[in-house]
Amino acid sequence: MSVKMVVTQPRPFIMDSVSNQWTSGICDCLQDLPQCCLSCWCSPCFACKTAHEAGECLCLPLLDACGLIPPINTALRVSVRQRYGIEGTVFKDCVYACCCGPCSWCQIAREIKTRMSPITLVNKARG
Repeated sequence: MSVKMVVTQPRPFIMDSVSNQWTSGICDCLQDLPQCCLSCWCSPCFACKTAHEAGECLCLPLLDACGLIPPINTALRVSVRQRYGIEGTVFKDCVYACCCGPCSWCQIAREIKTRMSPITLVNKARG
């Protein structure tokens, strides 16, 4: 007498987070509270850290203090948008860099962090 045992394991559901939109809004700084705090309390340090994570020179953001329009913040936003295929315009990037500098840096950092691990495994249990 043979006993046939069938065991089915739940299979992971793969979600791809690649999109042509920012994964978070410009005002969603509280999604990553440690980054938000660092951006508010030490914006130059945070900007340098974010530029480094984006593959740029660590001290590049320090040039933003030289002009009315923060050129490095704007340029990095454009670079990140192009790297990940995010829709937008240089004008919007410039407006965000000028009016919402720390929030813009936070959004760039969140985007890099999210896009560095684009596949999320979700265990869907069958009930």
